[in-house]
Amino acid sequence: MKVTEYFEQAKDQTLISFEVLPPLKGGRMQDIFAALDPLMEFKPPFIDVTYHREEFIYKKRKSGYYEKTAIRKRPGTVGICASIMHRYGVDAVPHLICGGFTTEDTENALIDLNFLNVDNVLALRGDARKFEGKFIPEEGGHEFALDLIKQVTDMNTGKYLDANIDNGAATNFCIGIAGYPEKHFESPNLELDLAYTKAKIDAGANYIVTQMFFDNKKYFEYVDACRAIGINVPIVPGLKPLTKKYQLNSIPRLFHIDMPDDLVKAMTVANTPEARQEVGIEWCIAQSKELKAAGVPCLHYYTMGDSSIIRRIAEAVY
Repeated sequence: MKVTEYFEQAKDQTLISFEVLPPLKGGRMQDIFAALDPLMEFKPPFIDVTYHREEFIYKKRKSGYYEKTAIRKRPGTVGICASIMHRYGVDAVPHLICGGFTTEDTENALIDLNFLNVDNVLALRGDARKFEGKFIPEEGGHEFALDLIKQVTDMNTGKYLDANIDNGAATNFCIGIAGYPEKHFESPNLELDLAYTKAKIDAGANYIVTQMFFDNKKYFEYVDACRAIGINVPIVPGLKPLTKKYQLNSIPRLFHIDMPDDLVKAMTVANTPEARQEVGIEWCIAQSKELKAAGVPCLHYYTMGDSSIIRRIAEAVY
């Protein structure tokens, strides 16, 4: 079932959803289940599964030279989606990225997902590789999420890369995209960032999930700005609790977002790890309650493998 259909059926109710990371290579599916089992009592209609592009490492050869080798540290997105759907009977939403994929790779991935009865994808450009200053697309791949969305919508009409395929089976993917209440860090301003978002919606994207934020005012202003330029799809707030003091620096640096003064002060005053964790949990609960009261379609939690904290938040809100 499509994500947007869940929103339509829920009407004025705010749904809940979660995002999980594939385990590091060598990990077990049981670890994913252990993270999700405590959260299933909240009846999420769908669960996102992230995708991670390859990284380069350097292996020393016998000659003394180093060989550059590409590896995927967190493979298994498609298999995890299938396992989640089988175990819990909920829809899985795989992330589909540009980085590390040719257009042929993307097409084959979409065929696999379609055969598995996966109805939704979250289409993203993805991040640059570590130690690379900017995003570099795969040769023969997409440079922008917009082009990825166009490929998915082409397949939804039965159009494949091979022009010799007549009457190709049409897929029926619901397409989500990312939104940035504080703008994407590569955009010069929010106005241009919103224009790019509008282009993705016009190309066939069906809903937006935002990057994490810690000030609800930023989300509400973002929704208003989207509506003002004709973006009328559901906009789902993405939430992550702040639980460690070092995140006051690392999250703004990595995700290019601001921290509210009151949150920073409270985290700074708290003098134990447990106290700081409580500050972050209570802040996320307050965020969630305000957003839910405002009638957002869904609260989407980035679990980052720690379901116990997310469960506490969900219990307080739902």
